[in-house]
Amino acid sequence: PTYEGITLQPIYRAKDMAGLPHLNSLPGQPPALRGSRAAAKPWLIAQRIPYSTAAEFNAALRADLARGQTAVYLPLDVAGTKGLDPEEAAPGEVGVGGVAISTVDDLAAALEGVDLETTPLFLGAPCTAVPTLALLLALLRRLGKPARILRGSLEMDPLGALAQYGEYPRSVAGGYDKMANLLYWAVSRAPQLQIVTVHGQPYANAGASVVQELAFVLATAVEYLREMNARELPVNAVAPHIRLALSIGSNYFMEVAKLRAARVLWAKAVKAMGGSRAAQKATIHAETGTSNKTTLDPHVNLLRVTTEAFAAAVGGADSLHTHPFDTAFGLPDEFSRRIARNTQLILQHEAHLTRVIDPAGGAWAVESLTDAVARNAWTLFRQVEAQGGMLAALQAGFPQAQVAQTAAERTKNLAVRKDVLVGTNRYPNLAETLPPRRRPDAAALQQTRAKYVDDFRNGLDVTQRTTIMAQLGHAVTSQRDAAIRAAVDAAVAGATLGELARALRSGDRTPATVTPLKPFRAAAPFEALRDVAKDYAAQHGHRPQVFLANIGPVPRHKARADFAADFFRVGGFEIQSGPGAESPESAAQAALDSGAPVVVICGADDDYPAVVPPLAQAVKQANPDIAVLLAGLPKDQLDTYKAAGVDEFIHLRANVVEILSGLYEGLGVRSQEFGVGS
Repeated sequence: PTYEGITLQPIYRAKDMAGLPHLNSLPGQPPALRGSRAAAKPWLIAQRIPYSTAAEFNAALRADLARGQTAVYLPLDVAGTKGLDPEEAAPGEVGVGGVAISTVDDLAAALEGVDLETTPLFLGAPCTAVPTLALLLALLRRLGKPARILRGSLEMDPLGALAQYGEYPRSVAGGYDKMANLLYWAVSRAPQLQIVTVHGQPYANAGASVVQELAFVLATAVEYLREMNARELPVNAVAPHIRLALSIGSNYFMEVAKLRAARVLWAKAVKAMGGSRAAQKATIHAETGTSNKTTLDPHVNLLRVTTEAFAAAVGGADSLHTHPFDTAFGLPDEFSRRIARNTQLILQHEAHLTRVIDPAGGAWAVESLTDAVARNAWTLFRQVEAQGGMLAALQAGFPQAQVAQTAAERTKNLAVRKDVLVGTNRYPNLAETLPPRRRPDAAALQQTRAKYVDDFRNGLDVTQRTTIMAQLGHAVTSQRDAAIRAAVDAAVAGATLGELARALRSGDRTPATVTPLKPFRAAAPFEALRDVAKDYAAQHGHRPQVFLANIGPVPRHKARADFAADFFRVGGFEIQSGPGAESPESAAQAALDSGAPVVVICGADDDYPAVVPPLAQAVKQANPDIAVLLAGLPKDQLDTYKAAGVDEFIHLRANVVEILSGLYEGLGVRSQEFGVGS
């Protein structure tokens, strides 16, 4: 079975679709299996630009909008996400993970030259949606524009932030109160602006399966609907202001099925809560995954992103962010941003995927997978509901445990190479030159930003500061529209994002906490191995050596020699391949002459009984420190070969990380990041 608990069939036939629900449903009609709209429409190209300063962000944004990007995606940095001004933030939080925004002037600089009437705006503010909106509305007031022009999302997501970071900067109930205020305001003032984005990325980036990500997103969204209903906001008013954000991995058909199943499950949940047909239509933002991206052979990430973007398009995403191939190195450059953006443009303009609604619809495999994903996700969703909802489940550690179990399975399968990362745990390129890691100078940036905010405050007159304090007080004590208006008035007078956030948390400053999801990167153990190989090379002038003691003519040893070479290159080892030896004595001498600290015997099974014991004994007697390995797993001879001096066996089910890290430790080098997954 897959990580989703689904057994894939070698071939799907028409009978596999017999009895499946919704096969005859139409696009734009509940449950929206075939799409939320009745007509094909290009998805928004919503590339997130994570540069540190407003000026850098704006320069990149304007260049990208002129070259095909169709939506603005502005993520706040870690400090802004936490509602902190620069002087309050911890080291490494200012300008990291997004744009440093503290004032209306910052936001104006970031969005200079952008027509917000025609360009949707996504503001990544999962914990600080009200302060961020206040700055945005203050900017619109400065520009003489009404809030009604806004499209996009504020991306408020208390439970998503809680799961990802393990902390939400106030009580979750207090967060729901602010969410309700925003929704009351948006329903009448900004009907096209979505307030809530339910993020699946924290789960996917922790190693979750498709079913787990979908179930936890649905459980979160349903909790939001339920909590808003308790605050006198009906489902028909709330549902259109919620966006689902899903990560897209490399399992193509499963990811297509996930997006289609997401629409079906959203419609089912909203209908069960009394929602209208219009409210049952899901809006889905997709984002290519990060857990499978590598720093090794990084241009392979281009291909991964392409298949993921293709899955998002075929699955019917309404907006899409494709990660630049060098995301794992830090900040993207102009080239990687352009290629990521052009991937979407090619799918729209050359592959013509926008001309067909639900292009995978009716395919026996896709329809069967969609139904299986939906059923399994609904079952897991009901388990969450049985625990009292998503917040209660997070507090009990249920989603975290479920995802951790899947991540452990992934780690083990990667280590034994059942799961393949091309260029990383299979087919490595040891001659590659890796791009530099591009990260902001967080310490210098924090100093610069703290001085800027201090100068900004000092430039305000007494009247402005008095107005700020008065309006901040109103924002705390007011409800619904009045609370939003007071926050905007404070921002217009010069309140910073941090001041707004602190005031709005007045009386509710004890953070909600849970055990956070543990980030998962598939390539991490293999990257650690390669880093150790670099350290070894720096100390010894060459990479660690492996000698392949090949036995007999080429046809007798080549298959295992090729396997062994690939096995050890994964860890950065340099391969010396010996000639096909005619005797164990000559093979042992060649191994000793090579000077390699690791020797691998490669040959055919029926040659091994006569060759392996004397060869291993000869090598060990001459130099006991040499590690002797055998390519293959002859189960009936294991004890004999071990007694002769064979230390380890490499084969198709061998744990490459465990074996290679053990060899490195024997060579006197080690890493704490191997994560052998055993």
